[in-house]
Amino acid sequence: MAKTGTTTQGLRAAIERSGYYPALVGEAVESAVGGEPVSSYVVHQETTFDSNEVRRHVTVLVLTDTRFIVSHTDEQPADGTSPSPYATTSTESVKLERISSVVLSRVVANPESYTPGTLPREVVLTIGWGAVSRLDMEPANCGDPNCEADHGYTGSLTADDLSLRVSEAGDGPDTVRQALTFAQALSEATAATAGAR
Repeated sequence: MAKTGTTTQGLRAAIERSGYYPALVGEAVESAVGGEPVSSYVVHQETTFDSNEVRRHVTVLVLTDTRFIVSHTDEQPADGTSPSPYATTSTESVKLERISSVVLSRVVANPESYTPGTLPREVVLTIGWGAVSRLDMEPANCGDPNCEADHGYTGSLTADDLSLRVSEAGDGPDTVRQALTFAQALSEATAATAGAR
């Protein structure tokens, strides 16, 4: 990572604050970012329950001037391949021009009395760049309830590369704010990149 700048320092501090293998996560993110300055970021730790085990997972999203970087780190218990618990870290670097969609869903309480600027209760950020798509198919019909003809299939193709959900109750207001800030920065960066083509 670039060695100066408050955003880069804030990213390091957020990784440290998460407390989730900060040396491992920090090194993976730093390696992926390289020398580019960090424009925006989100660090999200999630705890899940799998049968009788508690597992932790951290996702770090980073925006630079030219790339969107996503890092996932998961811990695994000892198993047949490893006698001791281990962690798996992966990073993906995506050129901004490859980002095809940035979807931000907000959940607000009492929408009838919503005041602009009020923090949503929950935010879901979905980012698509064409690496993973989901195809939902169903039989097509013509609308005639008595028709027995085969009309083939209809479906929809949805970009499903990354979906990140944060909530005020589970993650705290600062993480929700950071996700909103990141979503806006990524949307603006992809719009600027599309306009430069």
